Amino acid sequence: MEINEALIDQLANLARLSFTPAEKAVMVADMQRMIGFVNKLEELDTTGVAPLRYMGTAHNVLRPDEAAAPAAAPGMLKAAAHNDGQFFKVPKVIRK
Repeated sequence: MEINEALIDQLANLARLSFTPAEKAVMVADMQRMIGFVNKLEELDTTGVAPLRYMGTAHNVLRPDEAAAPAAAPGMLKAAAHNDGQFFKVPKVIRK
């Protein structure tokens, strides 16, 4: 893949960016180095290597989903600035 200023202009347009000519030159050089790195990786023999799915050995480290009783409503309502005895009252935010 050839990296040139036309490609940088196209990518900048898609990303809604603008570059000075000096910045374009830096971008061309950086992208050429990145493409060179990827090409170097393609030289590696990966036959027999399984695809990597996880970076570590831990799988599904989420806590177990356990049913619990709801929080005590009367205690929570006492801490609320405004309530009607059963629900929290908040200012209206939707206008018609």
